[in-house]
Amino acid sequence: TFEKYLEAGTDVLYLSFSSGMSGTYNNSVMVAKELSEKYPDRKILTVDTLGASLGQGLVVWHAVQKKKAGAPIEEVQQWVQENNRHMNHWFTVNDLNHLKRGGRLSASAALVGTMLGIKPVLNVDAAGKLALIEKVRGRRQALNALVSHMEQTQEDAGNQVIFIGHSACQQDAEYVKDRVEEEFHPEKVVVGDLGPTISAHTSTDTIALFFLGKERK
Repeated sequence: TFEKYLEAGTDVLYLSFSSGMSGTYNNSVMVAKELSEKYPDRKILTVDTLGASLGQGLVVWHAVQKKKAGAPIEEVQQWVQENNRHMNHWFTVNDLNHLKRGGRLSASAALVGTMLGIKPVLNVDAAGKLALIEKVRGRRQALNALVSHMEQTQEDAGNQVIFIGHSACQQDAEYVKDRVEEEFHPEKVVVGDLGPTISAHTSTDTIALFFLGKERK
């Protein structure tokens, strides 16, 4: 994929999926090294976004804005390196069985949680890995918890573009959007699909909230 751009004389900045969830970044580093020998006059830069889905997408969006503003490729790379851990990912799932299959919950915890209507609230931590932060009772409480965590971790949300992702639950996404707009008055809130790869691991009815804020722990 890189080569067609390199052959055309274009430098490449690759912003990878989180190394905490995939080997994509490490593979990209090896490929970049090999191609640098073949195309010594081209710049081939790779950065680990430590993000996933629309969280990774929002990092890319910011990088594109930097490029459109005339920033050189090295400056865009530096911005991503300095801000990737500030891209907050907060999400909740409705089906605990997918977390059980992925090893995030024990079978007994998934069974009891399902019976009691427990919904997990998770984030992506500083290492780019999924982390269970809290458990709440009921879907609406889980959606409200996303906004509460945004309140605790956001910085200058009123001057940002916020992304909300969902897996086949548009109505819940619109509810979270309304809450975010009411609480923080951001420049814009974009609602989109999380995509089949992420949804296959988290199930349908997943809601995720992405924004720049305090550095992830």
